[in-house]
Order: sequence, then C-alpha cells, then structure tokens
Amino acid sequence: MPQAPTLQTLVDDTIAALPMLARSVQDAIQDELERRPQHFMLLEGWRRQRGRFATNLEAVLQPMLQIARRGQDPLRRGAAVSLDTLSLVDEHQALQDVAIAHLIASVEEQCKPELHQLGNFFAALRGQSAHRKDDNPLRPALFAQAMYDALVDTNLDSEGRYAMLKVAAGPLTETLQHHYAALCSQLQAAHLSQMVSSYGSGTGGQDPRLRNLSEAAKAQAAKLSPATLDSLAKRVDEVNSRPQKLASKPELPPAPSGINFSPAAAGGTGDLLTRLYDQILADPRLLPPVKALLARLQIPVVRLARIDPSLMRRQEHPTWQLLNRVASHGMGFDNPNDERLQQFLQFMETRLSMLVATPSPSAQLFQQVLIQVEEHIGSQARQRSERSATALAALEREQMRDQWATVLREQVGDQMIDAPVTPALRSFLRGTWVDVIVQAMVLHGRDAAEAHAHIDTVDELLASLEPCKTPAEVTRLRGRLPALMQRLEQGFNSIALPASKSQALIHELAQMHQRVLQGQPAVPPVSALRAVDKRELSPEDLLQQLLSERESQMPSRWAHDQVDRGQLPTVPTQLYDENDSPESRAALAAWVDGLEVGQWYHLFIQSQWLTAQIAWVSESRQFFLFVGQDAEDRHSLTRGALEKLLANGLITSLAEDTLVQRAVDTLMQDLDA
Repeated sequence: MPQAPTLQTLVDDTIAALPMLARSVQDAIQDELERRPQHFMLLEGWRRQRGRFATNLEAVLQPMLQIARRGQDPLRRGAAVSLDTLSLVDEHQALQDVAIAHLIASVEEQCKPELHQLGNFFAALRGQSAHRKDDNPLRPALFAQAMYDALVDTNLDSEGRYAMLKVAAGPLTETLQHHYAALCSQLQAAHLSQMVSSYGSGTGGQDPRLRNLSEAAKAQAAKLSPATLDSLAKRVDEVNSRPQKLASKPELPPAPSGINFSPAAAGGTGDLLTRLYDQILADPRLLPPVKALLARLQIPVVRLARIDPSLMRRQEHPTWQLLNRVASHGMGFDNPNDERLQQFLQFMETRLSMLVATPSPSAQLFQQVLIQVEEHIGSQARQRSERSATALAALEREQMRDQWATVLREQVGDQMIDAPVTPALRSFLRGTWVDVIVQAMVLHGRDAAEAHAHIDTVDELLASLEPCKTPAEVTRLRGRLPALMQRLEQGFNSIALPASKSQALIHELAQMHQRVLQGQPAVPPVSALRAVDKRELSPEDLLQQLLSERESQMPSRWAHDQVDRGQLPTVPTQLYDENDSPESRAALAAWVDGLEVGQWYHLFIQSQWLTAQIAWVSESRQFFLFVGQDAEDRHSLTRGALEKLLANGLITSLAEDTLVQRAVDTLMQDLDA
C-alpha cells in the first residue's frame, strides 16, 4: 500500500514540478497571444519578457512554497505599514487585485472537484470538520499572485498587466488542472478517496465570503422582485384563506418566557412573527452572543407587535432596522470573544434592559436606540482610525496640492491686476509664495490658521506698496515692515527656499519700500520698465508686461493663469466599455457615496478576501480607510479603487443581505413549497 501523502509531500511534489509547470504556462501564453489578433498590442511586451518569464515564475513560487511546506500561509498579510510609509491604493493599483481575482476565479471554476478533494484532505490533516480555501497551501491564489509578480518586469502599465493576466487565465487553469489531478491521484492511490470526498462535505468547502455571483446570475437576480414583509404577510393571508384538509396543525414554538402572545393579540400576525423570529435566530451567520442578544430583543418586539400593526408590514420599520444593524455589525467579527464585540454587547445590554423594562415600547423608542447604536459603532470605528487618520488626511491634502496651487495662482493674479508690482515681484507672489501657502495647507489643512496667515501676507505686502502721503503713514509703514519681513522669512523657511532667491526678493522689496516711504510710486515709470532686458523675464512676466501696456480682450482667467498643456485632463480609456454607461456610472457613484464610517465589508485585496470596517472617510470622499478584524490590518483606498473593486464584484457590504431579508426569503420559499 503506498505511503499516505502529507502536506509536506504534496508541496514537495509541486516544488519538483515547478520547472515543468512554469514552462507549460509560458508556452501556452505564447500560443494564446499568437492565436488571437486582439492580443497584438501585448505581444511586443511579452516577447521581451518571454525569455525569463518561466525563470521568474519559478523564482517567485519557490520561497512561497517553502513557507507553505512549513505549514504557514505564504499569502498571509504582513504587519501593517508604518504611518511614515502609509500609501493609498488607487484605481490603477486596484487593477492588480481585479486581475488576480480573475485568475483565481478561472482556476476555481475549472478545478472544482480537484480543489474540493485537496481542501478536504488538508482540513482532515488539521482535524477540522470543514475546509476553508485559505487552508489549502496550494490554492489558486498562490499561483495567481506569483503570475502577477512574474509579469512586473514587463513594460506594461496596470491595464496592460490586467489584460495579460486575462490572457494567462486559460494557460494557468489548464496547467494547474493537470497538476491538481495528479495530486488527487496520489490521494486515491492511498485509498483516501472516501475521506476527501465526504470530509467536510456539509459546507462544500465554500468560503462564505466568496458569494460572488456570475454576471448572468446577477442579471437574473436583478429581474426578480425580492420578497418583503408585506408580500410575505399577504402570502400568509392567501394560504390561510384557502380551504384546508382536516389535519393536525403543527405546533408553534413557545413564545418567549413571560409573554402571553397569541395570534389574535396582534391582529392575526402572531403566528407569522413567531415563525419569522425563529428564522432570524436560526441564521447560521450569527455568533452565539449576538444570537443571544437578539433572542432577548424578541420580548420588546412582541410587545410592540400588539400595538403597532405596521411592524409586520413595513420592512423599513425601525425595529427591523435595529435588528439588521446589530446582526451586520456582529457579522464583522469571527471571534465571539473579540474585545470590540464584547464592548458592543455591553453597550447593547443597557439599551436592551431599557427596552425590556418598557411595557409598551413604540417605534420611536426603537428608532432612538438605532440612532444610539449607529453613533456607538461610528465612534468605535473612529477610535480605530486615530493612528492613521492624520497621516491619511495629509496624503489626501497632498493629492490636492496642484489643484490648490492653480486656484491660488488665479486668485493672487487677480489681486495684482492693478497693483504696483514689478515683474519679479509678480512672479514671486504667483510662484514662490503660492508654494508657501499650499505647503501650509498640505501640512495643516486647507482652512488652517497657518495657511490663512500666509494668504493675509499677500494683502499686507500689496498694501505696503502704496505711496505714503503723510508723515503718519510713513510712521505706520515703518512700524509694520519688520513684522512683514519676519512673516516672509518664515514662509521662505517653510519651503526651504535657497538664500540666494530669498535675498534677491528682500533686496527688491527694500528698494520698493524706500520709494513708497519717500512718497514715490513703488514701481518706476513704464519707460524705465521698458529699459529692462526682456531676456531676463519669464514668458508669463512678458505677458503681464504686455497686458499692462495694452488693453487685452482676453478673459482674465487665461491672461493671469499659468496653463500647463501637458497637465490638462484627458479622457481615460475605460477598462469596462460595455458597462460604461451613464446609468452604471451613476450607480457606482451612488454606492460609494453611501459608504459610512462603521460599516463592515468583505473585499478582495492583496490576493485575499478580508472582512474590514470603514474607520475614516476623507472630507472630499475620495479616500477611505478600512481596518480589518486585526487592528494592525489597515488598508487605505481611493474612490477609484473602490469603484474598480465594485465593478468586478470584489467588495460587498455585510449589511446588503440583511438578517430580516434572509428570514423573509426562507419563509417565502417554505410557503411556495
């Protein structure tokens, strides 16, 4: 009888087969690119990479498999980056996860039987009753990540690598299917077929987080009207109104202790409420402490049903919203002993005691509790973001640097249209000093006192260039100049302006102030300006000089703004042209606009699915911080990255498939049956 395989022997066999696997994938990619004309644009970059692709793929997989051989997860996310290196995942970087997810889905779809057997085998080795995909050290995610890493050396941008990985999906799937089949043959030869086909079969090896539907299934689901409490109640009334054969009526589960609740007591809805709540408490996604909390909530819910008939007709009733919110928040935790979950349960205990102690609770009372729950969850999430929010806010402001500079140059230019300034000072205020203002905005915030102080300096500087007409004005100006020069020096230091440039400007201002103190114009007459060598002026200074000499018919925005044609926005190439409709864009925008601090999501990032909570949203709603169940697991994503993940089914809210909706759907299916 052959020796029984182990985790180490299966990984060793994979390591030994790496050269053959890498060469097979490489040759199949070449054939795929040459066979389809639409891949012509990728062929040139692939030809430069082809000679070393197999070697690169093998080099990436070797250390990953060595980690797997030791029983560790080679794809486990490392420690969180420090705040000094915290970065944002933008839409281009998000394409990496989209591409990897596409590869994983392709392999999993074609290799279901083999992956099921291997998953059950590794689960049995760990003594688990059901396998999870992450427990398989040879899972497709390992090879998909390695494929992406092996293609990094190509001269392709993020969309090019995405397209290349879509091409590689077929070759990798075919290669892995043969390899997985060979590993399963070893299990069969060791007479382990019964174990791997039945062990953990209750779950089918499916990760509950991987509930993404195919596009066809999504389209079909969109056509179906979901069941509601109202439609369920009408369906029950319809069934009850039909003539029934004489038969014993099934006995309903007992009502909560201490409650005398009969169907007649609530207008005939007691039976339905009891059955609905039974389904709620039977939901397998609820952790035991959350289920216990919801069970105790049944007491005030039943009391409310006696006096509020809308409870069993309105699914948006505050009572059901409260149950849904408690359940969705509880689903964000895997460990029932998680400290944050325990804190939430303790918070709920005080609210629950108040609800239970109220003989006749109202919908308004449940609404108040719901608001308090939302505030508590949001506050708890914001506490988790304190370590990163400051750095992320600075990153967001850094993204706004160019936009702020453009606006400020326009505003400062408008201020100087009739101001008595030289071309050099004009250039300084619209260039160097705008940089000073923007730097303060980036470091301290757009509306920070430091930024406003630098903006006020422009007004004070221009005011100081008005000729003094009386001795009192001369005295006041002499008193203001030292403080003004000090503020200018502080601005120079904030951007580390070279001393040569700052001294040149101070000298220029000293000459101008000397003239205004003598009652003369700050700027020499036009004839003197014309004597300046125009070769020393920048193109913009020349434009400003021409505008001062001759009235221009151009709008002031174009007359006084520096326009970099290379930075003008272009229309980006859409990755998903078939979905780029006004309706789809509006739906994406509406979904992202609905994201709020405290909500939990499943999202695919860094080659893995994770459960994470929104802990911070930027003021512009362009940047989002997600914190995982491990407080060190932090991910900052741009709005564009979230839209990419959403468009590809790689992010879903725990609150979208609500607790009450699942119970309603189950009851409706039972009635239909």
